[in-house]
Amino acid sequence: MTVRELYDQCDLTLVAGEKGLDNIIEHGFVGDLLSVVMGRAQENTAWVTIQSHINIVAVATLINCACIIIAEDYEADADAISKANEENIPLLVSKQSSYEVVKQLIHLGIL
Repeated sequence: MTVRELYDQCDLTLVAGEKGLDNIIEHGFVGDLLSVVMGRAQENTAWVTIQSHINIVAVATLINCACIIIAEDYEADADAISKANEENIPLLVSKQSSYEVVKQLIHLGIL
């Protein structure tokens, strides 16, 4: 599944990284502790977090994330948006909780 397909099928808002919408999603990961994400998330992951600062983009770049989904309608800061655009990492926002977002990912076959 591509990030674009995920975006089209879920109630998400794209705030940055439009050029990365064709990134392939092979896995899902939920976590807010950046060191855990760096150590355990796989490449081509749709990462669900409530973090919304620039460091999430640095971590996503390090692990070659397909996209970042910020849950609970947290607003990404301007630096994160700018860096996500620079790195072509789709930054999506969901009004739902991390739990509900993960349920959607599983329903779509992203494990």
